[in-house]
Amino acid sequence: MRITYNAPVILTYTFLCTGLLALSKLMDPIGESPGDLILDFFTAPGDFNPAIPAHYFRLFSHVLGHADWDHLIGNFTIILLIGPMIEEKYGTGRLLLMMTVTALVTGGLFTLFWDENLMGGSGVAFMLIILSSLTGFKQGRIPLTFLLVFGFFVGKEVLSALNQDNISQFAHIIGGICGGVFGFFFVKQDEEPPNPDREPLSPIEGDPLGLDDEPEQTHLPE
Repeated sequence: MRITYNAPVILTYTFLCTGLLALSKLMDPIGESPGDLILDFFTAPGDFNPAIPAHYFRLFSHVLGHADWDHLIGNFTIILLIGPMIEEKYGTGRLLLMMTVTALVTGGLFTLFWDENLMGGSGVAFMLIILSSLTGFKQGRIPLTFLLVFGFFVGKEVLSALNQDNISQFAHIIGGICGGVFGFFFVKQDEEPPNPDREPLSPIEGDPLGLDDEPEQTHLPE
């Protein structure tokens, strides 16, 4: 029995976030959480300035930064539970694309409405939650589980945004919406009907080894 690197994107993301927070703590052990390293390079800037190249990087990198260990563990309890299943279903490349787009959309929209910094993988976590509720989805059929999860999720986050810190709830909602869009898009892409203009395979192309041929009959002398 051996340990396998079964979900490359999810595991690499986990190790990057954990290592980054640990390094930030080592560089500033007595400073305020989460440390200058994360605040300067791994938060979505509320004061986005198009003239500063680092701010474009931070539109993506904010999903790597976390305020403290409780923040990180809370997000990755969800990500490590659901992520490997999603990566197996959609593939490594697609999952990486979905996480990157979710980071950009969340970071970009955030800079339009808030002047504070955003950090953490909660948007990615809730994107994975919505994707998991679409398991078994087919064109023309919407799973009831998706409607229930999306309804409860959006309702809870909207109420929380009205009563508490609406910044983190914003990331949750945008991540969930991204997950729903990705789920419907990739299912539609995977279920596209075959090209009707394509000619059917000839007998040789369809059975190059002649496995469907009738076996020759050998007549023994009576």
